[in-house]
Order: sequence, then structure tokens, then C-alpha cells
Amino acid sequence: MSAPAIAAVATPNAPAALGPYSQAVSYSGPTLYVSGQIPLHPETMAVVGETAADQARQALKNMGAILEAGGSSPQRVLKVTVMLAEIADFAAVNEVYAEFFGDHKPARACFACKSLPKGVLIEVDCIAAVP
Repeated sequence: MSAPAIAAVATPNAPAALGPYSQAVSYSGPTLYVSGQIPLHPETMAVVGETAADQARQALKNMGAILEAGGSSPQRVLKVTVMLAEIADFAAVNEVYAEFFGDHKPARACFACKSLPKGVLIEVDCIAAVP
């Protein structure tokens, strides 16, 4: 019997990993684990947005690009983790998050962190099903 397949997923439509990790990893096809995404422009690697809402929009856009590259979509996300530099940004980020996911409501954890990479205000990761 062969071992389950584990494969790295990468796309130029989201920022390259900033360290020794993959943008996402799929496990035997049916599950995609997307690494934390911050609001970087995929080509320039510059932080996009001044507010938590603007940064959330870019981070979720990056996550969406990786989901697509891995054969999934926002509508197939099972679990999301949202990390905020300031919990006071919770409501503003929720508005953008609701726009991104629409009627789909994956399980989620959200918490404040002391600091995030590159001084950004938000980071998101997720686990998604792959059809």
C-alpha cells in the first residue's frame, strides 16, 4: 500500500513564502492547508493597505489565489484562523471577511497577537476541502 500523497501548492498570484514553508500543502488531494497570508502584493511584496480592513481584503485575496491554485475555493473552506495586531479591529475585519465568504460560514478562531510579520495588522490561514 502506498503512503498518502503530500504536495506543496504554489502560485505567483499570492506572495511567495517569507520563510521555510509552503504557501499551502495538500494531503492526498481532499484537504488543503493554507499557510498564514499577510497583505502583501504578490509581485512587489509590499504591504497593501493602511487600515485593518484594507489589509484584510488583500490577505483574503492572497488566500483566495492559493485556494484556487490548490483546486479549492472560499466556499470549500472548513476552518479559518484570523490573527489581528489589535482586537479593536475585530468589527472592521469581520465586515471584509463576511464579504469574502458570503453566505458560507466556516469555523473560525480570531485572536490578537503581540506582533505580526512585517508589522502588518492581520494574518489569515485556513484549511479547505478539495473536490
